[in-house]
Amino acid sequence: MLFFKNSGSVQNPGDPIRLPRRLRSDRVDYEGELAVVIGRTCHNVGRREALDFVLGYTCSNDVSARDWQKQGGGGQWCRGKSFATFCPLGPVLVTPDEIPDPNSLRIRTFLNGSMLQDGNTDDMIFDVPTLIEFLSASTVLQPGTVILTGTPSGVGMARKPPVFLQPGDSVTVEIERIGSLTNPVVEEVAEPLPIRVAAG
Repeated sequence: MLFFKNSGSVQNPGDPIRLPRRLRSDRVDYEGELAVVIGRTCHNVGRREALDFVLGYTCSNDVSARDWQKQGGGGQWCRGKSFATFCPLGPVLVTPDEIPDPNSLRIRTFLNGSMLQDGNTDDMIFDVPTLIEFLSASTVLQPGTVILTGTPSGVGMARKPPVFLQPGDSVTVEIERIGSLTNPVVEEVAEPLPIRVAAG
């Protein structure tokens, strides 16, 4: 299954995940994932050379509003996964020479210090080269394209009872050989974001 996240959903390490309030969601979930960043134009790339197009790897949190993903998005996942701040990335970009095999990395997610996800990228249904081959088929992946590769079991929606993000929470995605990505959780203030204009 393939879906897109709006580039406006990207968030910095340490900056808050904002729970949507202008379009209300009370079912915002975490998904710790390995992120693959494409380094050069990638089109019809075969599996064997796919990793040659990777600039590096980082941690990601595929934050998802399950109500908008499942009911409010008209059958499409994009809205529920593309709210502002719903794609934290970081804390660093690790180059492929330091991670020759991206499908052998432990990945864990912690909510307020409690581990809720614990998996390994070798559990992925499709490995990173296969993902790049599929995504670049008859499609151009531009430099800077970020591929989120899927999450281990333990997401909040699937827990009994379900666990969804609340104001005051802190979420950490930790991936072996990359580091830890931590973001606090706050209520959205339903006002436009300030626009930064470069001087000069």
